[in-house]
Amino acid sequence: MNTNERIIVPLDVTDLQSAIALIDQFPQVTFWKVGLELFTSTGPTILEILKSRQKQIFLDLKFHDIPNTCAGACRAASRYGVDLLTIHATCGTDALKAAAEAVQIGANQAGVKPPKLIAITLLTSISARQLAFDLKIPLELPEYALEMALLAQETGLDGAVCSPQEVAQLRGTCKDDFVLVCPGVRPTWADKMDQKRSLTPKQAILAGANYLVIGRPITAAADPELAWKRISEELSAIA
Repeated sequence: MNTNERIIVPLDVTDLQSAIALIDQFPQVTFWKVGLELFTSTGPTILEILKSRQKQIFLDLKFHDIPNTCAGACRAASRYGVDLLTIHATCGTDALKAAAEAVQIGANQAGVKPPKLIAITLLTSISARQLAFDLKIPLELPEYALEMALLAQETGLDGAVCSPQEVAQLRGTCKDDFVLVCPGVRPTWADKMDQKRSLTPKQAILAGANYLVIGRPITAAADPELAWKRISEELSAIA
């Protein structure tokens, strides 16, 4: 995997025209994330555009529902031929197992490669204090993230989404082929914004991340092309 393929850039825009403009602005980006807002706005049209340009797609819809509904949603989403698909680990064992089976069925029906189904361990905007006081979870944050990742692995999922600060522990505990995706990655020269648990791109990769989701440090930079170049060079130095 080359350096560019490790960086996933979110299409965090509100409409199709803005998304196409962003894709055109960064022809060097090979992996794009489509989240709830854009997918709700455009439907699968944005996926078709990305596929037509031979881009990889992280469809980040974070499914969270009862087992039957999660399975149906994953079966439908897998037919689009995307590369990564998300579901919350807190759906529980039955829903995760059903979802893992459903992505295989949906992809086979459509004649496409199944996406890697990855579990959300804990949103990177949530702090240890919020985990304890808002969500009333008595575990320490790193332990909770690890338990959610292990649940995902045990139920047949391909990987997990975690903050960079938990990735070393997960990499040391989960299987070698368990895919770890890290949002909340911030270069030293970028504002952390709403990310509570961040590392630099270099630190996250060295800790064991397979993919880094990096949005605003690139797309909202004063010089986006320079920001992309600086991050790529930082990762190339450790490749």
